Amino acid sequence: MSNIRILPPTLVNRIAAGEVIERPASALKELVENAIDAGATRIDIRIEQAGKNRIVVQDNGKGMSKEELALCVARHATSKLPGDDLLDIQFLGFRGEALPSIGSVSRMRIESRTASAEHGWGIRIEGGDVGATLPSSIASGTRVEVSDLFYATPARLKFLKSDRTEIASALDIASRLAMAHPHIAFTLISDEKTLLNVESGQGDLLDSRLHRLRALMGNGFAENALPLDATRETIRLTGFAALPTYNRGTSAEQYLFVGGRPVRDRMLLGIVRAAYQDVLAHDRHPVVVLFLELPSSDVDVNVHPAKAEVRFRDNQLLRGLMIGAIKHALADAGFRASSSVSAQALEHFAVPHGAPPQYAYAMPQHGFQEAPMRSFQPLGQTQTALLDPAPPLARPAQETTTAQDYTLYPLGAARCQLHQTYIVAETVDGLVVVDQHAAHERLVHETIKASLAQNGIARQKLLIPEVVAIGDAATEALLARSEELLAFGLAIEGFGHGTVMVREIPAMLGGLDVAGLVRELADNIGEFGEALALKDRIEKLSGTIACHGSVRAGRSLNVAEMNALLRQMERTPNSGQCNHGRPTYIELKRKDIEKLFGRRG
Repeated sequence: MSNIRILPPTLVNRIAAGEVIERPASALKELVENAIDAGATRIDIRIEQAGKNRIVVQDNGKGMSKEELALCVARHATSKLPGDDLLDIQFLGFRGEALPSIGSVSRMRIESRTASAEHGWGIRIEGGDVGATLPSSIASGTRVEVSDLFYATPARLKFLKSDRTEIASALDIASRLAMAHPHIAFTLISDEKTLLNVESGQGDLLDSRLHRLRALMGNGFAENALPLDATRETIRLTGFAALPTYNRGTSAEQYLFVGGRPVRDRMLLGIVRAAYQDVLAHDRHPVVVLFLELPSSDVDVNVHPAKAEVRFRDNQLLRGLMIGAIKHALADAGFRASSSVSAQALEHFAVPHGAPPQYAYAMPQHGFQEAPMRSFQPLGQTQTALLDPAPPLARPAQETTTAQDYTLYPLGAARCQLHQTYIVAETVDGLVVVDQHAAHERLVHETIKASLAQNGIARQKLLIPEVVAIGDAATEALLARSEELLAFGLAIEGFGHGTVMVREIPAMLGGLDVAGLVRELADNIGEFGEALALKDRIEKLSGTIACHGSVRAGRSLNVAEMNALLRQMERTPNSGQCNHGRPTYIELKRKDIEKLFGRRG
């Protein structure tokens, strides 16, 4: 007798369910994606006990006929793959596994009706056993109710997280799909508590997306989001990237969509990180919502059972498009800093506990002490300390505009310098406080970057070329990028099997561990397709030079020098934050200042 046997269909479905339906949110995702594929303009979701007890998804899509309803619960039966080409996928679903998989581990009832039918039809599936198709009084559209999820595989219940965690996962799934499809209204109710309620967006796609993101992510993101719209060959990138000073401690608020499909892709997250690396601290994460549209033949969504990962035909093209689009948007933002910086500053203006708001004042804890007299020099007089290096901050040869006129500029007119570190400027409707060292550091850094881009990176020949063994595959990958590496000052050539010879290195990287850099570059190119190690080192050195070459805190500046700094900030890309990602200035509107003094409610 043979030891090999064919598994029964019910067990096959339960095995498939183990791959596709990991938790209640997984079932919810499949059902909502079916509703989107059906052309719904409204999707209502209800869950009970974090989805373990009950999940209901109802839509107003095109519905199904009696015959289609009976087929939809059969394995690998789908209306979303008209041909046999798995690279020609136009819908979120396509495998025909979701409904039979869910039905094999739960008690499920599906009711559906097409717009032209006199009545709808319903069908029940319990633990994989399919019942008869019976008439139903449902309105047009489809309603799927899943009860007692995993009752047929109780071991799976032991691996679920707490109800709070499972509810959060369900909300995350619904929110991501709502972001991707702003023309659809969504509601999510958990145990009679409304967690999500967004109406369908109006207007063009960009406006409706921003309106939807404002509802889901708050006004803070909407106010600090930079629009993206870039195309390269067959790929189009749209969406929004937040200003660098609007950031988070984790990557949780980085949302990526490919063809309307939410994905979690390490490569895409790495690309986002690379785009912000020059303007963001290493322990902070940017906030982005990005949408990629490309031909189905250029992306494989059939990589992961839950369709959470994708594979692209041309990673380099995609990387260049995304990094270029985000960096261009950040550069166009110029000196702009996020509104959250001012909000955080206002929070630090504390009113003494118990003081009437209209008469609030700050009182020392240990009584009043007379402050010692200090001498000061009027700002209008010339200071002995001048700025160095001369570029990019140069003192105007002649003051042709009055200080009052400068208030019309975005960063205003310099009024004073505090603690020889902070410049206070008056604007038409408020004031600006500038960290002079942070601001000038960014200006110098941008000047160095522009010079390197224009004149190239100087190379230094090694007296004795260094030979590095890295293996055949890494050698081929590195030599294929030799022109790119040469542009960054590294000259390499092949030297036998699995070995490269380094003849020149960037002159600015003295004392370089050449062998270590080559191996790191090989790893970068193998994983990311780009020479990140070399770029990072040059960027870091450029930032270090800028830091040491910029005007320091504790340097006295006169009015002309302060105004020159402000004007240069206004016309320099990325000047809203220093090289370490910290804000270079804080702006307080007049209405906010009036609130602090009780002049405005």
